[in-house]
Amino acid sequence: MADIRVNWHRRHKEGLSAGERAADTLRNGMGSWPFVGAFLASMGAWALVNTFVLATNAWDPYPYILLNLFLSMLAGLQGAILLIAAKRQDAIASAMAQHDYETDVRAAAQIEMLMDINAEQLRLLQELRAIRDQS
Repeated sequence: MADIRVNWHRRHKEGLSAGERAADTLRNGMGSWPFVGAFLASMGAWALVNTFVLATNAWDPYPYILLNLFLSMLAGLQGAILLIAAKRQDAIASAMAQHDYETDVRAAAQIEMLMDINAEQLRLLQELRAIRDQS
């Protein structure tokens, strides 16, 4: 009975590789408002520094070609990370569906066994009533 009560999610997380854990962590970080805020602040700071602070000696003057290169690389990396995380989520959903199916099959077997017991009890009660009525 203890096997049924094992938390499937905990067991699954313990079996993850370092790369899978990293993909989940990065996906969760990139999908957060703090990340969006920090990203926008970084873009604004890059533009401000290269346009006003280092106006005559900017390392990436307007139209910020180096920034565009970094953003393109970041987009490619984010796409790969999100695909890895989505693939893992599909595997989790599949495993959960299999677990649910196995649970349903066990429950159906137990319900059928209980229905058989109830039918037997009903038969025995009818026999007892028949014996009582004969007396």
